[in-house]
Amino acid sequence: MTSQENRRITDLGTLKALSHPLRMRLYRALFVARTATASQLADQVDEAVSLVSYHLRKLAEHDLIEEARGHSADGRERWWQPSSYGVSIRDEDVRGTPELVAASDALGRTLNDQRSELHRRFLDERLTWSGEWRSASISSEWLPRLTAAELAALGEELDALLKKYDTQARAAEQAGDTEGRENVAVHLYGFPYRP
Repeated sequence: MTSQENRRITDLGTLKALSHPLRMRLYRALFVARTATASQLADQVDEAVSLVSYHLRKLAEHDLIEEARGHSADGRERWWQPSSYGVSIRDEDVRGTPELVAASDALGRTLNDQRSELHRRFLDERLTWSGEWRSASISSEWLPRLTAAELAALGEELDALLKKYDTQARAAEQAGDTEGRENVAVHLYGFPYRP
């Protein structure tokens, strides 16, 4: 059963597994689909089913995904689902060794590259979306002066707010209310910088 909490990643093996670009794409695609087979995911990422199956097994070895229960399988393919609501990596968990720092940095770069690609794709295809969706899209930057504690609190509040909307959307979908719903990517960064 999928946990409704983020999985806190603290070990080197899991960081390395998730920092692989294809595995991260598969994890994201599975999170959006909620459940899928290797064949379905292979179509989404344009890779061979055998390669996708291999990488799904690697994600499962690190408990990032799990076999989905309750799906009728034809005996040839397994259904997969994320094993948690998402993942989180905290600095205090990865600063212990140079290897943990390097793996965390590699995952951060993979995520940044893929998030940037998602936004670029939206910009390239924005005219294919309705005016309502184009107007609803967000591209903002704020430059507040905060303490580290205030930044941490802001992150927690934003996380709670996004989880509220996601929970409402999932409940509506389960009730059959899918009209007008699209997958939405929300990327927000908060970090100190020196101009």
